[in-house]
Parts: sequence; C-alpha cells; structure tokens
Amino acid sequence: MNRAVASGVPAAHLPPRLAELIRPELPSLAEEIVAEIRRAIPEYARPLDGPYGHVLRLGVERSLAVFAERIAAPGGPPSGDDSAGTARMLGQYEAHEGRSMDSLQAAYRIGGQAAWRRVMKVAPRHDISSAVLSRLADALLTYMDELAAQSLDGYLHAKARPILALDERRRRLLRLLLAAAGPDGADPTAAVELESAADGAGWPLPDRVTLVAVEPAAHCVWTALDEDVLAELECPEPHLLLPGPSTPERRAMLEEALPGRRIAVGLAMPAGQATDSLRWARRALGLALDGVLDGPVTLCEENLVTLWLLSDPALVEQLTRRRLRVLDGMTPGQQDRLTETLRTWLVTRGTAAEIAEQLHIHPQTVRYRMRKIEQILGDALADPEARFGIEIALRAAHLRSRRPASTPHRPVVRPRGPARPRSLRHLR
Repeated sequence: MNRAVASGVPAAHLPPRLAELIRPELPSLAEEIVAEIRRAIPEYARPLDGPYGHVLRLGVERSLAVFAERIAAPGGPPSGDDSAGTARMLGQYEAHEGRSMDSLQAAYRIGGQAAWRRVMKVAPRHDISSAVLSRLADALLTYMDELAAQSLDGYLHAKARPILALDERRRRLLRLLLAAAGPDGADPTAAVELESAADGAGWPLPDRVTLVAVEPAAHCVWTALDEDVLAELECPEPHLLLPGPSTPERRAMLEEALPGRRIAVGLAMPAGQATDSLRWARRALGLALDGVLDGPVTLCEENLVTLWLLSDPALVEQLTRRRLRVLDGMTPGQQDRLTETLRTWLVTRGTAAEIAEQLHIHPQTVRYRMRKIEQILGDALADPEARFGIEIALRAAHLRSRRPASTPHRPVVRPRGPARPRSLRHLR
C-alpha cells in the first residue's frame, strides 16, 4: 500500500519551527522547480501564461505551501485537502491531454530532488541536526508518494468517466438555447427544436438557468464540472450554463474546474431569458478584469447597482457633464478633493468628524470643502432629482477609477429610511 495512507504522520515528528525556516524559501524554490520541470519534460515546456504553465505553477506552489503547513501545525486540522485536490487535478489534466502518467511522475521526482537540494543548502545555516534531516527526508518522500497517488486517482477517474460537457450535442443545445432566448421566450418552432435537442443530449430543460462568463483562454478541468453543466469554452467569449440558481457548491465547482481564471456568474433567469443572464455576466467579467469588481468569482447578484451604473458609460458621462459642469473651472486636484468629499457625504450622510475620519483629513477641512461645494452647486443639492443625479455621477466616476490597490478608504453606506436628507449646514 502507498505510504500516502500515513498522510501527515512523519511531519508530526518534526520541530514546528522548521516551517519558519522553510517558508521564506518557498517562492524561489517554486520558481526553480517549475524551471527544472520545463527544461526536463518537453510536454511542460510551454508558455507559463498559458493553461499548461498555469496548472504547473499552481500545482508546485500549493504542494510546497501545504507541506510547510503540515510541519508548522502537525496536530491541527488536516490541511492536505488543498494539495490533494490539486494533485488530482493534475492527474485529470494528463488524462485529458491523452498522455500517460510518466511525465507527471517524472515531474514529481524532479520536484522532490530540487526540494531536497534546497534543504541541504539551507540546513547548515541553521544548524539542523542530522536526526531532524533524516525525519524531514522521510516526510518529504511520504508527501511525494501521497501526491503521486492522488494524481493517479484523478487520472484513472478521468479515464473512466465520460466528459459530458465535451459532447457536441450539448454544445449545440447551449447554442440553441441562447439563440431561442428572448424577452418573450422561444417561438413555437424554436421551442420544439430545443426540446428535441435536449432529449437527444439527455439533458432535462430546467425552468431557470444561470449563465457564467469565463475569462478567455481559460484551461478547464473538464471532469470537475458537474454533469448537468453546459459549456462552450472553445470560443472568443467562453461561457457555461448552470441549471437552476448559483449556489456555494456550484461556485466551488467552477473554481476547481477553471483554476486561476476570472469568472462572473449571472443571475438565475427563466430559460427564455438566458441571454440576459449571459449579457450581465459578461459585463461583470469585463469590470472584474478592469479591476472595478472583485474576483476571482464575481457574482452579478452582489453587484447590481454597479452593473446598472456602468451599463452605459456614454450616458453617465452626459449626466456628469450636466450635473457637475460648474466644476470645470477648477484644477483636477481641486475637483478630486471636492467631489470625493461630496460623494462621501451623499453616501454616508455623516457628520464632519465622521467624513474626516473616512477621508483621513481634519474635520475643519471637511467643513471648508462643504461650504465651497454649497456655494458652487447652490440649489442643486436641495433638489432631490438633481441631488440624485449628482450622486449617480459621483458613484459611477468612483467605480470607474477603482483599482485593487487604490481604494483603501471606501466609504461605508449606512442604511437609512426615507427620512429627509440633512442640509450641508449641519456640518458647520
């Protein structure tokens, strides 16, 4: 029996502090292992920004991280699921590519050898005893056996299981469903053709569907997809269809099937409105790739306001011109300071002290800016429609400028009832 049965046992006999010595080495060690594997195995010598390179790097990085975690917390909850899942994915990948397990087994050997060379290089610097090194070697060999066994399991599973998502009948069904969808549902002729195609593909037509947009050039672990998922990934705008609504389990499945790629999940809609779900998902994916929305899995249902605000940039630009043209005579810096202060007030209805805390400025600065804003905008802030238009313009501008590293002070929206907005004068 494979030594993987004793998962994590050898690591329990290693000093946990050893993990602190190992972790700083992991990034460069991962680079070294990937480079050596690509040099030695032609099948893996492909661009690192493509599917092959991504899967290879992901497997190496996760495996090293989990091994270090096992040493650091040998008595804690099992942490091998992450690396085991990645190892199974690697085995599935080999099966999908029509290869034997020889290349992957060779990659594991290369990885183990490189890791041990690094251990022997680092050990003298930290006075690690030969007894600890011996136990570390045993732990490393056991772990490599475990990963190899998990990869073989994934490989055999992929070989034995037909990949329904690759069935051309199901791809045609997805195309028919999207072509037949419309605001009034499918016409009778299209409905009959759709039902016939669904019967031929062995796929019951659901009442509601959820479309998923996928980042182009995504590698898919096909056997990770649920059997009822329809997929069209070999196209400029890859997408999938989930019967019924999105669930946490479905999203976990998508992350496993499309590792490291951005995806956006549309809203669950009647089958006749599948194109709406896909349109919103594609819009959300574009905003996620631009850094406006968070990922790697972006949910339309959590970003409806953002999708609406940014659905027609040209129209929002016209609204901005009309509501904020009075600021045109200011410098860009002055405009930014005043509009950020105004946006924060409109969103939070906070006091000068609360707004100052969020913007990291002095309350007196907030009061000065708000007096300036009131002088410039005049009666517009007292007019509900004009004030709403100003808030839309400022929110949209803020969203368009978002980047992951540039939004540390996002204002908190406080829920309020229909109470009348307080005047800016309360800030004074």
